[in-house]
Amino acid sequence: MTTITTLADLEALYQPAPAPASIVKQTGRITPHYRALIEASPFAVLATSGPEGLDCSPRGDKPGFVRVEGDRTLILPDRRGNNRIDSLRNIVRDPRVALLFLIPGSGTTFRVNGRAVMSADGALLDSFAVEGKRPRTAIIITVEAAYFQCARAIVRSQLWDAARHIDPAAIPTPGQILAALSSGEVGGDDYDRQWQARAATSMW
Repeated sequence: MTTITTLADLEALYQPAPAPASIVKQTGRITPHYRALIEASPFAVLATSGPEGLDCSPRGDKPGFVRVEGDRTLILPDRRGNNRIDSLRNIVRDPRVALLFLIPGSGTTFRVNGRAVMSADGALLDSFAVEGKRPRTAIIITVEAAYFQCARAIVRSQLWDAARHIDPAAIPTPGQILAALSSGEVGGDDYDRQWQARAATSMW
């Protein structure tokens, strides 16, 4: 196996150098066009880093769920989940974060790198309430780099092509996975059957 151990070796493999469009698209702020991408997106992936390693967490809500405050600040409500709080533990100890926004139907994705703090400010959390339920915390991100990503990955994967979508029955269910990992003590068919009702009462 050939491994790459220096930047010079790596850069020699990736020639020619990036075109101007790959460079000028990066900014240290949210431009009006970039704001439009954020406000159209109902889904983002949050990447964080901590002493135990890296974490990558899916985040989804109604389009525009990540609030743009001026051109250097984003606010992401922490909606209900499984209470593992892996990403939040990381942010408390290491503020570096990254977001990758997806927009259904569009090949363009949008990336933000920055630093974050956690907030439990009551007024702020009230402003994110849905159906009378507010998040427990909000993630306030100071933008350091922002840029769109070209569509090649989306086009190659055919992510939005409904004809390429799989039948969910073709892959293991969460209940089946949990049962296998716990020797049947957790999960199973009951877990899968009850998920819809459980989600309906715990979405927000």
